[in-house]
Amino acid sequence: MRLVVEFELKKYTDRELRFVIKDEDKHSLPNLVAKLALKKRGVVYAAYIIDHPLVSYPEVVILTDGSRDPLEVLQEVVAEARVYAQELLSKVEELVSKARK
Repeated sequence: MRLVVEFELKKYTDRELRFVIKDEDKHSLPNLVAKLALKKRGVVYAAYIIDHPLVSYPEVVILTDGSRDPLEVLQEVVAEARVYAQELLSKVEELVSKARK
């Protein structure tokens, strides 16, 4: 199963990246991206904004101190999230395997 999520780029500069995640789950992915981005070197602000939870989608904001490209930060965040997802899947498969025995 492959999820289809649309994204809209709002702003991209050498210090700031803003994009909208058009998905019905309006908190999980933007929250993960913001939390992981905050831990990255050079990031001074990372969050997501929802104007109204019923009629708008979350806008993710990553702001750096200028020492890093915010798109580079996002690439690191996605790679880290992928590792977490793989670890989660591995642990769950291990638990299911033990439960079947």
